Amino acid sequence: MSRFIDIDGKRYVWREILRLRREQLAEHAKAGQPALFALREDHRPELARTAAGRYLAPSLLSLLDEERGQA
Repeated sequence: MSRFIDIDGKRYVWREILRLRREQLAEHAKAGQPALFALREDHRPELARTAAGRYLAPSLLSLLDEERGQA
């Protein structure tokens, strides 16, 4: 394996290219993306967390409406 690499007519030491690439990968691994908004814990019951679950499980207000209708 050659110790040098020619790029656009310039000669580079292959070991130096590898070192720069390792540094580049390390910087990329450290980079993080901040959240767009504050994350909050969802304390609703598991069924109430999705639209389908809310449709399947009646809420307190719909139960009250059913009781009024029966009376």
